[in-house]
Amino acid sequence: MPRAVHAALRHPEYYVPGLAADEVAQRYGLRLDDIIKLGSAENPYGPSPAAQAAVADAVGRMQIYPSWTAEPLRERLAETYGYEPGNYLCGAGETEIISVLIRAYAAQGEPVLMPAPCFPMYHLFAEAEGRVADLRCEATDPQTMAVDIDAYIAAVRPEHKIVFVTNPHSPSGTWTAEGDLRRVIEAASHCLVVLDEAYVHYSGDPGGIGLVAEYPNLVVLRTFSKVHGLAGLRLGFGVAQSEVIDALLAAKPTWNVGQLQIAGGVAALGDHEFVQRTVEVICDARAYAQELFDTKLDRFRCVEGSRSNFFLIELLDRELDSSGVWQSLLERGVITKDGAVSFRGLGHRFLRADVGFRERMDRLVAALGDIP
Repeated sequence: MPRAVHAALRHPEYYVPGLAADEVAQRYGLRLDDIIKLGSAENPYGPSPAAQAAVADAVGRMQIYPSWTAEPLRERLAETYGYEPGNYLCGAGETEIISVLIRAYAAQGEPVLMPAPCFPMYHLFAEAEGRVADLRCEATDPQTMAVDIDAYIAAVRPEHKIVFVTNPHSPSGTWTAEGDLRRVIEAASHCLVVLDEAYVHYSGDPGGIGLVAEYPNLVVLRTFSKVHGLAGLRLGFGVAQSEVIDALLAAKPTWNVGQLQIAGGVAALGDHEFVQRTVEVICDARAYAQELFDTKLDRFRCVEGSRSNFFLIELLDRELDSSGVWQSLLERGVITKDGAVSFRGLGHRFLRADVGFRERMDRLVAALGDIP
């Protein structure tokens, strides 16, 4: 008889990713070319061309162990964003760094604070590690779906070990101003504040990396999965004062970032033209999608204020629910995220959809309008 798994994993909950296009095509008998994937916030242009070339060149080095700290990437990050290489931690996506942060800064049974709904990996990792995920639904404004900073600050307690903030927020894409970020960081000065900026490139704001110099309790996370188009490569980083990074280096898996990831990340940071083109197209399509919802649909609302590459769709027709609409969209070759299963606390009145090219926004709106 194998040894029993620890209590937190006896009834595990798993992350629900956006469906793959080939799976939907096979399930519904559709042509793969007719599927539009708007459920994973991926880059519609694909990966950074510079990163592709660098990864191909690095294939011949796969027999060699990488730097255990991903030092070439840390050096490039320092050149790009400031600070020293020792202020950076690299990981297999932001998600791995989130798991390391939870292990390093919260012990068994200790609470970790987050607004609800939020990126599910915050509470999934916390619960899987036997920590207490303190989700606060009252910290989300039910009309704007933005984080209510006053309510969130009021929820901070001395026993909290980590406080999560996402900017732009997921799943709403709404933005928290720097002044409000500072208020959260200062209200939680007794613990670690994790500022997740996975989607910051689409916000029109440089983000909070500059705050790291001022706040020893702050770590800022970013990813290569979104604007750089490297979701399949799995690469992210955190930046914090050296005392934080030193502790995290001891807690992370030793060779967690491989040769291909390092090469791709270094090259992607220099591919400014690709990043700029992606941001311009996504921001244009985001405004276009808002206009389509405002003028062509009366049973669905595009929640305003997204500064990300996705937005929330609210179901105004009380006869509809998110799971049913999600299913109907799949049948029409449109993949979105069902808020009821993808985001704890979001309920059955919302879908999340990616911002894609304009023609994809046309398809989405047409499919919604076709639902009886």
